Amino acid sequence: MSKQESYEGYLIDLDGTMYRGKEKIPAAPSFIRRLHAANKRVLFVTNNSTRSPEQVAANLVTNHQIPAQPAEIYTTALATADYLAKRAGDRRRVYMIGEQGLKDALESRGFELTDQRPDFVVVGLDTEVTYRKLEVAVLAILAGATFIGTNADSNLPNERGLTPGAGSLVKLVEYATQTKPIMIGKPEAIIMEMALQRVGLTKEQVVMVGDNYHTDIEAGINVGMDTLLVYTGVSTKEQVSREEVPPTHVVDSLDDWMVE
Repeated sequence: MSKQESYEGYLIDLDGTMYRGKEKIPAAPSFIRRLHAANKRVLFVTNNSTRSPEQVAANLVTNHQIPAQPAEIYTTALATADYLAKRAGDRRRVYMIGEQGLKDALESRGFELTDQRPDFVVVGLDTEVTYRKLEVAVLAILAGATFIGTNADSNLPNERGLTPGAGSLVKLVEYATQTKPIMIGKPEAIIMEMALQRVGLTKEQVVMVGDNYHTDIEAGINVGMDTLLVYTGVSTKEQVSREEVPPTHVVDSLDDWMVE
């Protein structure tokens, strides 16, 4: 492991870092308690756009005994709404493929959800997606609406296996429109820049913590932030050894990380 640094803020992935699906990661609760005790700013950054911050925090507290407040949760739904709010001006009409978390985030920022002449089409994970929804999205983009994707995750692991993720729906719409979307979630820089604004710190004061090199660590690298890879989830030591840009720090368990 490289030399320990002192960081004011921690941006932390969830699945594979704080838990594995419904399975607990033993080091996670004490890691967060140590950060809180040292008055570090904590923001959980997740590519999940379907749940509200309240739901995500409740899952952490109730099912994994990880101390978390809704204000410490930053989803791709919130990042998408924040991104649009900064750039939309008076363009407030959005057609959305997604679930309640995305709907709540967009409406809380004053966007009107409509299938009539939208200014933006936002595509996130929707487990009840229909051909009709996809058709409306495609036609709106072809008519000039700006195409936004919440995140590029192709699959989501659950108890049944690897199910289609938001990225699969985004790719379908991209193929049908021959239009590249603006992507918000990890590993894109957009969600990281929005997260930094949330915690009120510079990238030099913060470390990105995660288990997946190609989402969490690349997200940090893409915005010029230090990274901490923990081997409790997706990426293996063999895979990471082949990457051109290594993580700033690596640990086998979050128990191995000293909070300074």
